[in-house]
Amino acid sequence: MPGEAIGRCSAVQAGGLAYIVATDPFCADGIAAQTANTLEELDRLLREVGSDKTQLLQATVYLSDIAFKPEMDVEWNDWIGPEANWPQRACVGVALDPGYLIEVVVTARSVEE
Repeated sequence: MPGEAIGRCSAVQAGGLAYIVATDPFCADGIAAQTANTLEELDRLLREVGSDKTQLLQATVYLSDIAFKPEMDVEWNDWIGPEANWPQRACVGVALDPGYLIEVVVTARSVEE
């Protein structure tokens, strides 16, 4: 599924897996709002590939400032739900495009190809 940026896809499926990247489509103010919007976008993309957050295997959360992690974790933990849903996850502080505070990359089981 082509992304908005030239040369990139938001989701790719292969071998029963989906590889997805999500950011806040609105580039909202603050990490809590951007995290919530990014997770809503991730839900949408997961649905498009026939999956959902219960099928996540791995997640990498890129933060423009690693100091945002505690606030991001509040939104993430509310969204991800019970321990049975928890993927392997890493958080990394990186330089993101201007205005973006978070980017999430996941691998999930997918039923559609």
